[in-house]
Amino acid sequence: MAVIAEIEPLELKDRLTRGDQLCLLDVREPEEVAIASFPGALHLPMGELPSRVSELDAAAEWVIICHHGIRSAQVATYLARIGFERVANLVGGIDRWSATVDQSVPRY
Repeated sequence: MAVIAEIEPLELKDRLTRGDQLCLLDVREPEEVAIASFPGALHLPMGELPSRVSELDAAAEWVIICHHGIRSAQVATYLARIGFERVANLVGGIDRWSATVDQSVPRY
């Protein structure tokens, strides 16, 4: 099994503020994104990923986001297995992002 990098919400905020070229992939369901969106993220529900993975740039650096970090860890592992070399899971997902970085993002 691939070992997936993890990124803490505060580290992600710092890297985004610095202007690092990161691609954000939100794998939550549409109704979850409607409650709390992650600015700048590409929304691609986890269940659609296998049929739409060709839409993603395998050479880019990806940060995968979900509600609590469980689904995003699974997606990050999947992407690493199929050849994506720079993939990280957002620890604690958007819930932890909201709690530690941006309290304007609703928690659910």
